[in-house]
Amino acid sequence: MNGLVGKSYKQHPPTGEFDAIVIGSGMGGLAAAAILARHGGRRVLVLERHYTAGGYTHVFRRADYEWDVGLHYIGQVHDPLSETRRVFDDITDGKLTWAPMPEVYDRIVIGDRAYDLVAGADRLREALQGYFPQEARAIARYLETVRACVRASSLYFTEKVIPAPVARLLGPLMRWRFLRYAGRTTREVLQGLTHDPELTAVLTGQYGDYGLPPAQSSFAMHAAVVAHYLEGASYPVGGAGQIAATVVPVIEAAGGAVLVNAEVREILVEGGRAAGVRMADGKEIRAPITISDAGVVNTFTRLLPKDAVARTDWGKLLTAVPPSLAHVCLYVGLKHTAEELGLRGTNLWIYPDADHDANFARFLRDPGSPFPSVYISFPSAKDPSFQDRFPGRATIEVITLAPYEWFEPWAETRWKRRGTEYEHIKARFAERLLEQLYIHVPQVRGKVDYSELSSPLSTRHFSGHPHGEMYGLSPTPERFRMRMRAQTPVRGLFLTGQDLVMAGVVGAMFGGVLAASAVLRRNVLKEILR
Repeated sequence: MNGLVGKSYKQHPPTGEFDAIVIGSGMGGLAAAAILARHGGRRVLVLERHYTAGGYTHVFRRADYEWDVGLHYIGQVHDPLSETRRVFDDITDGKLTWAPMPEVYDRIVIGDRAYDLVAGADRLREALQGYFPQEARAIARYLETVRACVRASSLYFTEKVIPAPVARLLGPLMRWRFLRYAGRTTREVLQGLTHDPELTAVLTGQYGDYGLPPAQSSFAMHAAVVAHYLEGASYPVGGAGQIAATVVPVIEAAGGAVLVNAEVREILVEGGRAAGVRMADGKEIRAPITISDAGVVNTFTRLLPKDAVARTDWGKLLTAVPPSLAHVCLYVGLKHTAEELGLRGTNLWIYPDADHDANFARFLRDPGSPFPSVYISFPSAKDPSFQDRFPGRATIEVITLAPYEWFEPWAETRWKRRGTEYEHIKARFAERLLEQLYIHVPQVRGKVDYSELSSPLSTRHFSGHPHGEMYGLSPTPERFRMRMRAQTPVRGLFLTGQDLVMAGVVGAMFGGVLAASAVLRRNVLKEILR
């Protein structure tokens, strides 16, 4: 297998009638299509601009190596009865299997001090209280606040799919409890629980999972990530690419198709209703339902005709929330096994000191200052099948945040042909990230066989997100105050993906659940959980 998923649009042009068209094959698009196929018997066409399906769950290969690009670990799937696992099982027909990560799934490194996040809510509480014995009460209150926020989210997300007249009547009541948490920043909530800066830094040490430091992120986004990993984490057996590889057959079994190298130029709107899409080659493909997994900004600023957008108030809404931050990632390959190198699956989150907000702000002002956050992942150590597929090899990914604006001068150049100055900037980032790797994983020094750096322009090129953003809309408090629903003001046009729910792969998947429920006009999640 070459790791590519989906059929070529040019070699396999779509034929016949489709019940729905999905723009984009990220987790939200694939989930919506698979649910419509399984629970609605719908023939769905998924159109992907990239040369492989999967969005941020796809993988790429160089020589004898394979890396994931966006999925580094997933929580809750170890429990076959959890909502997350049961949705994954539903959209993959049970064909996707999971390998548990080590008990210590994340290690937070602050300066020269390390703190382990261990699987199990009670064990995590005990570990944190061991590190901070004077903060035992604050830690217990913090974990309960996280749980309370997650419990309050149920009605908030349900409001996104109920009929509009009902939502107008009951929406404020369904949203208010959740917005008590979502409307405050992570730092504001934590300041009400503890005054220990080191504890605060540890508790927010996963902020890279949503891309905003404590003073800017919504506590709801933070709580969702923390709760997601409370009982530990897992990784797909066969790598992240197995997600799309197992979902696509479910879509095809109902007569649908997933086509790659299939760029949509615009959404057709006739009589105020979405009528299908016009492709980059000018071909029109029609269907009564269109679902966009291209991101809400792309949908309303690039894909929809301007006159259709003008008839809605969404343009104003979108200006209130900026895109999430971009990143650079160094992909590292080694001619040794993870076992030989002593690599385990534990992720490393590395910070220069305990003030995430100050470090983040300083880095935005001065790219030469210390990285505010470095994330190191070991995909070959997480996947038990990696050695069967790539014998004698190991892979590592080293990631840091990076504003799109630093790379914008080369936005109109071609991939792999962006010029000497651009390559010099990338080389400097790669050198600095390698040094971080050698400091924290010293046994790999001198053993790197291959490395390659992706920039925000790489993300923009393959995903189509205009600012190379990782997480769509930035997860600020304002984002959660927006009344964004699965059904858009354009009849027949629906949204899916992480913009609809939460940042990340699982958030995007539940965006697919909401989109499919809105299309089918019933609560599909209840059917999946029966």
